[in-house]
Amino acid sequence: MKTLAIIGAQWGDEGKGKITDLLSEKCDVVVRYQGGNNAGHTIIVDGRKIVLHLIPSGILHKHSVSVIGHGVVFEPEAFQKELVTVADAGIKVTSENLKISENVTVITSYNKLLDAARESQGAVKIGTTGKGIGPAYEDKIARRAIKMKDLFDLPSLKIKLARNLEEKEILFRHRYDIAFPSVDEEAQRLFELGKNVRPFVCDTFSYLDQAVIAGKKILFEGAQGILLDIDYGTYPFVTSSSTALGGVYTGAGIPESSVQEVLGITKAYTTRVGEGPFPTELFDAVGEQIQTIGKEFGATTGRKRRCGWIDLPLLKYSVKASNLTSIALTKLDILCAVDELKVCVAYKYEGKTIDVAYPGIDLYKAEPVYKTLKPFKDDFTNKTAKDLSPELNAYILEIETFLGIPVGILAFGPERKEILFRKDYF
Repeated sequence: MKTLAIIGAQWGDEGKGKITDLLSEKCDVVVRYQGGNNAGHTIIVDGRKIVLHLIPSGILHKHSVSVIGHGVVFEPEAFQKELVTVADAGIKVTSENLKISENVTVITSYNKLLDAARESQGAVKIGTTGKGIGPAYEDKIARRAIKMKDLFDLPSLKIKLARNLEEKEILFRHRYDIAFPSVDEEAQRLFELGKNVRPFVCDTFSYLDQAVIAGKKILFEGAQGILLDIDYGTYPFVTSSSTALGGVYTGAGIPESSVQEVLGITKAYTTRVGEGPFPTELFDAVGEQIQTIGKEFGATTGRKRRCGWIDLPLLKYSVKASNLTSIALTKLDILCAVDELKVCVAYKYEGKTIDVAYPGIDLYKAEPVYKTLKPFKDDFTNKTAKDLSPELNAYILEIETFLGIPVGILAFGPERKEILFRKDYF
């Protein structure tokens, strides 16, 4: 196998960072293809926590080249801070091991101001991180975005920013009544930040083209999860990019190739940050126990994650929406602490019983149908995949049978070593 995509199969926060980190150790190139610094991949290395928001997880391995593809929205100031964080962890970042597309869309101060104003003053709370992600993608689709290559020509940047600000200025002054930087101020800020980013900027499309031709092992790293996809997610409580498999093709570019393996990451239960429907959400002591033991707080926002039982109809939908070929099941250790175990195997929806979700379904109206299983109490210390309890094996089999694909990875803690592989990747 030469190409693998790692995609969140739920609402994000599934533990993609650790899986990506481990598999990127076997790869030549690791590519981030969508989203921005609204994502947070937490990786524990020898007891030290490293949180990456923009830079791909491959940066932790000296032999891997990390690529930020053109489908990403890029906040240069956040990138600068992340470079410092990575350097403090003893990781050297150069133009040889990090490459940024010259066509990434830049998140401006105007994007962040608009995002925050809408969330605080708007009638509907989406649960956005307020980092300007949505407005930056709006600019991209409206064909008025600032691209990375624009940061290197100050006179041209001022012209493009002036055009970009035209409509936003009306909103800032007359709808939200907030202050904003002038075109000259914002242009100078971005121009100076661009100087520090420029050494990493290149034509990543051609770089990946050559990597494919050379037979390099390439891993595509997703942010958020399929259920937050702008088309496949629980709209409007979604992110503004293509988090599903399609985002790889549009946001990274892999000419003359296809993704051979698509690994969906899912927790052994379900979590969600922010607003939106959540059929299996628990409001009782069990939900509180899972939240507490699992330390369920967003890596980027610090917000408390809502917790519930694993939702197989939603997972089956994710399998179909992104052609998932296997599953990584994370945070199994958290469920070892609970004395009951349920799995959602269907919904009662509009007078029918359905076992898979679909685009546009109103999950607020979906009543979960549960199957009760015997809880597992495994101690994963020094165990192999052959040492699992009958109860845990039954839980895994229930998931595999329902989804029709294998569970290839079991994860039971934040450390790199706290993982069992049931399938060979690369």
